Amino acid sequence: MSSRPNVVIFMPDQQRADAVGAFGNTVVQTPNIDALAARGMRFDNAWGQHSVCGPSRVSLMTGWYPHVAGHRTLDNLLTENEPNMLRLLRDGGYQVCLAGNRGDVFAAGVTEASTDVCGYIVEPAANLFESLSMAHPEGHRMFQAFYFGRQGDKPRLDGDEAAVQTAIAWIDEVSSRDQPFALWVPLVNPHPPFMVEDPWFSLHDRADVPLPIPRDAGVGKPGFMAEYRRRYGWDELDEADFREITATYYGMVSRTDDQLGRVVQAVDRAGELDNTIFVYLTDHGEYLGDFGLVEKWPSGLDPSLVRNPLIVAGPGVTEGSVCSAGVELIDVLPTLLEVGDIESSHTHFGRSLTPLFANPGAEHRAHVFSEGGFSPQDVDLFEAAGWIYQHKADIQRELPELVGKAQAIRSPQFTYVYRQCESDELYLRDTDPHEIVNVVDDPRHGDILAELKGHLLDWLVATSDVIPWNADPRFPEIPHGWR
Repeated sequence: MSSRPNVVIFMPDQQRADAVGAFGNTVVQTPNIDALAARGMRFDNAWGQHSVCGPSRVSLMTGWYPHVAGHRTLDNLLTENEPNMLRLLRDGGYQVCLAGNRGDVFAAGVTEASTDVCGYIVEPAANLFESLSMAHPEGHRMFQAFYFGRQGDKPRLDGDEAAVQTAIAWIDEVSSRDQPFALWVPLVNPHPPFMVEDPWFSLHDRADVPLPIPRDAGVGKPGFMAEYRRRYGWDELDEADFREITATYYGMVSRTDDQLGRVVQAVDRAGELDNTIFVYLTDHGEYLGDFGLVEKWPSGLDPSLVRNPLIVAGPGVTEGSVCSAGVELIDVLPTLLEVGDIESSHTHFGRSLTPLFANPGAEHRAHVFSEGGFSPQDVDLFEAAGWIYQHKADIQRELPELVGKAQAIRSPQFTYVYRQCESDELYLRDTDPHEIVNVVDDPRHGDILAELKGHLLDWLVATSDVIPWNADPRFPEIPHGWR
C-alpha cells in the first residue's frame, strides 16, 4: 500500500444534483452514491463552471474558468502546452488511467501523454447510439424530446459499461504495486437520449417521480427557452410525458449508481478502500422538463444545469458530513494535488477543499461563478450538430443573440446573471432557490444588484488570463538572412 492515497474520480455526464438520494430525492434509487456520501462529505452548495460537457471538464482539469483561455466550445480542447490534472498526477508519481473514450477534453495526443492506460481494456459491443430500439418514430413529440425508451431486458455492453469493466480490471492489476494510482471514469450516462435497459427502465414508478418546474412559471427568463421549446415542439408535452422522461432518466442514474458500486467494490477487494480518495461529481446537469425544456443550453445557468452533486470520501474526510459552503468544480484540482503531495506548476483559480474535510462548517468562497455562451461575432465557430441536435445547432447559428455570453455569480442569498445580449437576471435564493422569478427590475434590490455587479467585474479582471510559469527567452537566436 502506498503512503499516499489513491484517487478515484467517478464522473457521470449530465447528472442533476437533485436526482440523487443523498441530495434529498426520495424517489430515485442511488444506494451506492448515498453510501459514498455516508462515508464522506456531501457538498450541498457546489457549482460547475459551465453547462456544457467539454468546457466544464476542461475547467476541472485545469482549475481555469472557461474564459481564461477560450475553452468555451466543444472543439477547443486542451493542448500539450496547457496544464491538466491527469498529467500533473502522473508527473507527481501516480499511475494514471482514463477508463473509456471521452474525447471531449484533450486534443490529439494529450490523452496518451497524460496517462499510463487510456481507452478500453474491455471493448464495448456497441457505442451509445448503435443497436437502439426507438419507442417512437422520428417526428413524434417524445422523439423530439430525446426520449428513446426501453432498450431491452439484458445488460448492454456499451461504452460506459466497457469503461467500468476496464476500470475494475485496471484496479485489479495495479493495486498490488507500491505506486499510488489515480483513476478517472468519465461516463456518458445519464446524458440523453433518455434510454436504458431493464431492470433500470422499470425501476421507478412513473406516478412517484416529481413534476418539473412548469413551463409558464418562469418570469423574466432568457429568450432561448421559448425558442428552444418552439423548435422542438415541447409545448405539446404533457405531465405524463415528463413523468416518463424523468423515470427513464432516474433509471439511467440508477444504472450509473450500480456501476459506481462495482468500482468501489473493486477498490475494497484490492484492500485499498481506506487509502483511496473518491470524488463523485458531474460536468453539468439537465433541464429534465424544467420550464418545459429538456437537455441543456450553452448559456443556460439555472441550478438544474450548474449545481453539482459533489461528494468526496476517503482518508481525512469527516464521515457522514455535509458542507454548505460555496465551492466550485475547479477546487477539485488543488485538492487532489494537496492530497497527493504534488506542487502545482501553473496558475489556477481553485481553492483546496482539504480544510473543509475536517471542518465542514468552515468558510470557503463568498461567491461562486459559472459562465457560458459565445460572442455572436463568433457565430461561424459555433457547433454544427445534426440528428436530434439539429434544431439546437440551428437556433444558435440563426439567432446567436440567444446564446450570447453569460456569467453568473451566486452568494448564499442571491444570484445575478449578466447577459451580453439579453436582459440580466437577479434571483432571491432564500425564497426562490430554483431561480424562477427574475427580479432584476425591482428597484428595491438596486443596492444588491450594484454590489454583485462589482464582485463580478472584480472576478473577471482577476481571472482574465494567466501567465505561464515557464518563460520564453527574449531575443532568441535566429538564423539571419533569406528563407
